[in-house]
Amino acid sequence: MGEFVKVRKVGGSLVATIPKEMVNALGLKENEQVLLEVSKPMKSYFGIFKGKGLTPFTREEREEMWAEWGE
Repeated sequence: MGEFVKVRKVGGSLVATIPKEMVNALGLKENEQVLLEVSKPMKSYFGIFKGKGLTPFTREEREEMWAEWGE
């Protein structure tokens, strides 16, 4: 189960709050130990060429690319 959360500074540490929905779904209780895996989300460069004379991919082009990439 993954969720994007913001990190904030508290004293000398960084804190990431677990959303209430995730706490309830996992049945977490205060002082329980959890495994935390951290990664920064990849930036999306979708639309960076907008207004530069380039046209977006058509649905067929996107489907063809995904088929070639095996996704």
